[in-house]
Amino acid sequence: MILACQNISKSFGDVPVLRNVNFHIEKNDKCGLIGINGAGKTTLLRVILGEEEADSGNVVIARDVRIGYLSQTQDTELDNTIYGAMQEAKKYILDMEARIRQLEQEMEGKTEEELTPILEAYNRLSTQYDRENGYAYESEITGVIAGLGFTKEDYDRPIATLSGGQKMRVALGRLLLSHPDIIILDEPTNHLDMSSIQWLEGYLSSYPGAVIVVSHDRYFIDKITNKIVEIDQGVSSVYNGSYSYYSEEKSKRRQAEMNAYLKQQAQIAHEEAVITKLKQFNREKSIKRAESREKKLDKIDRLDKPTEVQADMRLKLEPVCESGEDVLFVENLAKSFGTNTLFEGIGIDIKRGEHVALIGGNGTGKTTILKIIARKLAKDAGNVTFGAKVRVGYFDQEHHDLDTSKTIFEEMSDSFPDMNNTRIRNVLAAFLFTGEDVFKKIGDLSGGERGRLSLAKLMLSPANFLILDEPTNHLDIPSKEILEDALRDYTGTVLYVSHDRYFINRTATRILELREKVLTNYIGNYDYYEEKKDDIFLVQHGDLVSSNPELSASMSASAGTAASASGPTVQDSGKSSARLEYEEQKASSAELRKKEKALKRVESQIEKLEAEITDIDTQLSDPANGTNVGLLLELSTKKEEAETKLEELYTEWEELQ
Repeated sequence: MILACQNISKSFGDVPVLRNVNFHIEKNDKCGLIGINGAGKTTLLRVILGEEEADSGNVVIARDVRIGYLSQTQDTELDNTIYGAMQEAKKYILDMEARIRQLEQEMEGKTEEELTPILEAYNRLSTQYDRENGYAYESEITGVIAGLGFTKEDYDRPIATLSGGQKMRVALGRLLLSHPDIIILDEPTNHLDMSSIQWLEGYLSSYPGAVIVVSHDRYFIDKITNKIVEIDQGVSSVYNGSYSYYSEEKSKRRQAEMNAYLKQQAQIAHEEAVITKLKQFNREKSIKRAESREKKLDKIDRLDKPTEVQADMRLKLEPVCESGEDVLFVENLAKSFGTNTLFEGIGIDIKRGEHVALIGGNGTGKTTILKIIARKLAKDAGNVTFGAKVRVGYFDQEHHDLDTSKTIFEEMSDSFPDMNNTRIRNVLAAFLFTGEDVFKKIGDLSGGERGRLSLAKLMLSPANFLILDEPTNHLDIPSKEILEDALRDYTGTVLYVSHDRYFINRTATRILELREKVLTNYIGNYDYYEEKKDDIFLVQHGDLVSSNPELSASMSASAGTAASASGPTVQDSGKSSARLEYEEQKASSAELRKKEKALKRVESQIEKLEAEITDIDTQLSDPANGTNVGLLLELSTKKEEAETKLEELYTEWEELQ
């Protein structure tokens, strides 16, 4: 263990941010620190770094451990060039190299006796230099520079002339080259393009030290982490696995917590009902039993109700009517802006029910293709044809469909004039617009709020073909997951552009990549695309056909085999599960009826015995029987037997309850 957080608590004023946070980091751990905006992630990092003092708890760091930190507000003002700034991170290597050269000069003209201590120092320093990979430091610098998206022509560029994002990339490179024992990164992918993110994933995955990363890029976290620490309502939970494992395990834990809560609530309600019934029996012993149960009930450690899973937004997308089998056919599509030709000869064929992701580098023309298909932009050449009964719904990342002069409520009312106010209010509430929020001007909304409003309009539209341009922009992780689940369940057709690889991986059944002005088709999700992208691109564009003509056919065959192999198994399993569930329900119902019958029998016997004891008490207190010793003895014996039996019935009744 090289770092541990022990019961870290931190409040700002009366607002608790962290509450008894506990986790530890091993030497080679790759840890993702996650939580919604404002959960306290950055505060926790500042506590670990000693920039913020915890109210209670301890941060334990192993001896001689060096921590490197890249914050979202990094100081990037360096009076140097890109290459020079990277070299500064290797100053300790350069200092060693200079000292080695100095020792080599000192060896000249020395006697054997004078040479001995110099040689010892030289050998010691050379060994350390080799251990620190000093002989390869230049290639390491050039590798990091290239990985972060800079070229050789950028080496001598002054940092003062760089953009903010480029300066952050330089700061990241310097941090990586300094080789700290623990790297802490706060949103490192914000200023990186796709290729640089992929390079960083590989670099961090193989980094011979620990990494703690805060990021909203779930695919990035999934690729590099073996541990997830979640901060939820100030409390930490540790998951020993990737983000995918965390997502699945969190759902299981949340369900188990909810089940435990509901079970305890049922037990409490049951106990309260038993106590009420015992008091209604109105016997001294039944009242004592009730009081005893009340004391036990007061001592129960009551569970808090878990926060509802995705309770903040409820999204269900369902087409009003079904389209024909053929949804979209595009052929020979071309578009240029001035002398810049984005693409030409593009063809797309989409069938009903497909969820197609259109991906590619920045500026390749993805959004342009969507706008042309949605009739928002004129094409230069080609044809765009929709199938029968296709109704298009378009989500614009710039939200041009929204009138910024209107309020949220006015926008919805004007867009759907046949909808009553209650229905509009309910839909807006599902997207977090409640109370007076619905009267906010759209011009005053944040990007995330505008995105939610556009999604709300899309949900109410009669569309069965959704065209979405960056639908996850400005959404936090819970909201992204809600949208993912809605699209996965959507029976209509979807074509979308997104840079969120995790979102693509969960929602796409097919990927179209726009690269080098041509479109390449991949039948699968993002993981499949990552695995096959180079081979399939070359095959589909003829570069490998002559040398390996069987490659494309092999890929198609394997995909088809996988698809056919999975179908019947799932169906058979479903039938078996249904039969099993029916038998279990049938047996459970029979057992319940049996217990209910026994309960009624016991309650009837209790009522008879209580009436019998009451009658005996009446006879015992009758003055006329005061001198009849034999009768009194007989009545006392009967009462004792009845009370013993009543005690047994109370016990049986409680067990049956």
